[in-house]
Amino acid sequence: MPGSRRFRRLCRRLATGAAGFGLLVASAAMQLSAGATPAHAATTHRVLFDNAHAETAGNADWIISTSQPDPLGQDSSPSAETDWTGALSSWGVALQKAGGYSLKTLPSGSSLSYGGSSSTDLSNFDTLVLPEPNTLFTSAEKTAIMNFVKNGGGLFMISDHTGSDRNNDGKDSVQILNDLMSNNSVDSTDPFGFSIDSLNITSGNPAAISDSTDPVLHGAFGTVTKSLIANGTTATLKPSDNSAVKGLLYRTGYSGNTGAFFVTSTFGGGRVAYWGDSSPIDDGTGQSGNTLYDGWHDSSATNAALALNATAWLAGSGAGGGGTGSCTAAQLLGNSGFESGNTVWSASSGVITSDSGEAAHTGSYKAWLNGYGAAHTDTLAQTVTIPSGCTTAALGFYLHVDTAETTTTKAYDMLKVQVLNSGGTVLSTLATYSNLNAQSGYTRRSFSLAGYAGQTVTIKFTGTEGSTLETSFVIDDTSLDVS
Repeated sequence: MPGSRRFRRLCRRLATGAAGFGLLVASAAMQLSAGATPAHAATTHRVLFDNAHAETAGNADWIISTSQPDPLGQDSSPSAETDWTGALSSWGVALQKAGGYSLKTLPSGSSLSYGGSSSTDLSNFDTLVLPEPNTLFTSAEKTAIMNFVKNGGGLFMISDHTGSDRNNDGKDSVQILNDLMSNNSVDSTDPFGFSIDSLNITSGNPAAISDSTDPVLHGAFGTVTKSLIANGTTATLKPSDNSAVKGLLYRTGYSGNTGAFFVTSTFGGGRVAYWGDSSPIDDGTGQSGNTLYDGWHDSSATNAALALNATAWLAGSGAGGGGTGSCTAAQLLGNSGFESGNTVWSASSGVITSDSGEAAHTGSYKAWLNGYGAAHTDTLAQTVTIPSGCTTAALGFYLHVDTAETTTTKAYDMLKVQVLNSGGTVLSTLATYSNLNAQSGYTRRSFSLAGYAGQTVTIKFTGTEGSTLETSFVIDDTSLDVS
């Protein structure tokens, strides 16, 4: 092989030598959260309302009850919104009276987690409601939220207008939710297909689009026609980043990708909803001393139906996704083309790289295993949950094998593609490639993982190299498509 190519391998080996040849593995907590999955109940939709991020700061009172985590501690059989105390009590009581819902609150002073042992851990819920958070989520919390949604959970985000910093910490809900979507360890490449606008719209009645089949606009809790803006904002849609993003209600004079007041989308196996103002969910009742606004019962809007239908859709109620035995068509792997660098995947040092020594299939980054010309092992892995209702689960990737070996009969260097369970036991070796598979370009490889529906598994690539001549295994544009 050309000396310049081998020299680049030598430089690569020397550059990473200080870090050793072991795995650059994500923290144990991150691995645990990525491997957990919402344990969906057959008949009860479990909803967690967040109150750990200053949701009651200033005049806000975005709680379903003062009894936390369990609102039933205040009244086990509420019949009126005032039986529970909070500006979201109408929302909570309506779900409780509907039956089929189990509601909890993450109390102030707690943290969001996913894959832990706490009773309020996200793995115990189908839907997370973030009602105008006013403190930034920690890195660990953002990882937990994103993995929860990716693995099948529902996420309901509600902001207020820009500048609505109720606790005077320098951050408002617009900044906090945009930070969640654009600055996390799971997928920061516009994962939901929209961003929240920095606006303060004083008033308006955003109207619903015409779509008689949409389960949020036409659900069990009624038909949605209009909502309400009383100092709120909108979102900008980016369908090129996520084709599932959809605006359901728009500010007057807007349509398409701008001025969307209520938005839905999907991410991995989960669902997402966003509302641009907290006034519509405010029922005018709450704790003493708060200045509240009754948007829930506003006669010019259908806010109650919108909130309740969206909750049902997110939890998988009658909407074909999110619950036991259901499947939403999706691509499940995060950072699938490696363009976000060394994120989401657990990889050996130097594996995810934009090094020009090997070309990417598309973009600049790829996963480059081995190629050192010395005894060496590299790994690349990602944990994912395949929804139980999916009948198709296709793992795909592009592979390029480049070698300095001259033999046409002996496999000295090998790449194994395997499926492991949560305990690290190999469930299947899908394929083994070697220096004998060397070729000038990339070849698409595909395998069915439909037999692992309902399971959390790890997709792992392991490259091993002998002691002399080099072989590189280069992987790009991975996917795990389910339907």
